[in-house]
Amino acid sequence: MSYVNPPSAAEQLTFASEGTPCAAWWTSPTTPAPWPALVLVHGLGATHEMALPYYERAFSAAGIAVLSFDYRHLGESGGVPRNLITVRGQLADVAAALAYVRSRPDVDCARVGLWGTSFGAAHVFSTAARDCDLAAAVVQCPIIDGLSAARALGLRAGLGLTGPVARDLLARLLRRPRPTMPIVGQPGQKAFVTVPGAEEGWRSLMPESYTFGNAMMASLALTLPRYRPARLARQIACPLLVTVSQRETLMDPAVAVRAAADAPNGQALLADADHFEVYHSPLVEHLVAEQIAFLRTHLLAS
Repeated sequence: MSYVNPPSAAEQLTFASEGTPCAAWWTSPTTPAPWPALVLVHGLGATHEMALPYYERAFSAAGIAVLSFDYRHLGESGGVPRNLITVRGQLADVAAALAYVRSRPDVDCARVGLWGTSFGAAHVFSTAARDCDLAAAVVQCPIIDGLSAARALGLRAGLGLTGPVARDLLARLLRRPRPTMPIVGQPGQKAFVTVPGAEEGWRSLMPESYTFGNAMMASLALTLPRYRPARLARQIACPLLVTVSQRETLMDPAVAVRAAADAPNGQALLADADHFEVYHSPLVEHLVAEQIAFLRTHLLAS
């Protein structure tokens, strides 16, 4: 597979989330301000350099200002301890990113949307369900039901998380340095995600010069099955495009199709792809063109 990953042309900046700096990248279109804007929300353990520069360029070339960011505790953002991934914390980061974008004088606050990929799609659903000021939302290869995702990981892999979760919780209780485990690994290894092809897919998103830490705290496994934002679809008032990978391996794709149908202004875009093929040529160009067409109707023209 060929990965489209030009160097980022974005301006690097920071915004605060609960008092901690988030590293962010701002890409302006060449059209006159004020611009419509899109906040890019990444997946589990992923950072800016993992695929987002392509989307920054594509959406800004269409006339949309783009903000992407690293979650706290990951990548170039602040936050201690490192490699901490929590649903509550990442939702706060998305809210802070939206607040920053809406505070900019060069942005049209009536035309601000969210774009989320993989686990980031869950945060887009959760945010869109309660933020009635969003103009549009787009998600792709969405992991929006933690219980379905846990089933996809498999019982054996889930039982293998028992030890790492217990050690993480004990270290937290005793206020000792918390251990980490790999985010992704091969089937049979001790990692959070061990679905066949997942490790190769994760690594396919990285430029050659990029080093992926591949580490997280295991306690996320306790909250993942209870995090089911697909059930909030009926509360999402803004236009919603759900790009569904029909050969999805990390969640039952039927969940995403149902969520698109449940949303009052939702629609599904079906892709003959697994979880990671959506990021690669030639499919990425086709899907982004479809997403831009959707945004032209609901963000650029709103």
